[in-house]
Amino acid sequence: MYYNQSLPQITVTELATRLNQPEGTIQLIDVREPHEIDIAYIEGFHVLPLSQFADWSTDLKNRFNPDVETLVICHHGMRSAQMCQWLLNNGFTNVKNIMGGIDAYAIEVDPSMAHY
Repeated sequence: MYYNQSLPQITVTELATRLNQPEGTIQLIDVREPHEIDIAYIEGFHVLPLSQFADWSTDLKNRFNPDVETLVICHHGMRSAQMCQWLLNNGFTNVKNIMGGIDAYAIEVDPSMAHY
């Protein structure tokens, strides 16, 4: 999958602020695996493991609005960047990668969160 270095991104600090927005103003996608979700998870994210792409990719436009801002997270930011690129290539218009992923979130925003 092609990775675009100029992909729109936000920091985990910006994410923490955005999580307080009214429901429906952002869509949250976590592409980590179930065993990773068991270790650390941010409330409100829809879990779509990248390894199960074939299972959920065809239904994505029915589950998410392509025009609502969509924020994507993974462990460090690489898998979420792949997902962001795929979303942009498939008609989503406002997609942002969360830089540093849940690892950065645990360090910078919520130190009580488990690290792995």
